[in-house]
Amino acid sequence: SLDLATVNEIAEMRIVGDVEGRYAFLIDDMVDTAGTLTRAAGAVCEAGATAVSAVCSHGVLSGPAVDRIDNSELKNLIVSDTIPLRENARTSDKIRVVSIASLIAEAVRRIHTGDSVSSLFDLEG
Repeated sequence: SLDLATVNEIAEMRIVGDVEGRYAFLIDDMVDTAGTLTRAAGAVCEAGATAVSAVCSHGVLSGPAVDRIDNSELKNLIVSDTIPLRENARTSDKIRVVSIASLIAEAVRRIHTGDSVSSLFDLEG
C-alpha cells in the first residue's frame, strides 16, 4: 500500500562533495511542492556554499511551492515553459522561465526531414 503522507517527502538528505565557499547549482527534472528543493538549498548553504540557485525542466509548483521558494535560501529557480505558471509564480522575484520552443521546433523539423534528433543533445559536437 502507498502511504500518501510520505509522497514527495525525503527521509534523509546528504551533501556529497565540498560546497564551502562555492556557488551551488541544484538540478532537478521536476519541482512540485518545492519541499525537497528548498531543504536542499538550506542544507547546501549550511554546508558553506556562498549562494545557491536551481534549474528544473518542469516547474509544477503546486501548493506551497512558491512561498517555499520565496522564503528559501535559493537566489533563483529557472524553469522551462513546459508548464504554464500560476500568477504567484509568474510574479515571484526568484522564479525565471526559459522557453524551449525553438528546441521543440528544431526537433520536429529534424523528425520531418529525417535528420538526427539526438545530435541536438550532443554537447561535444
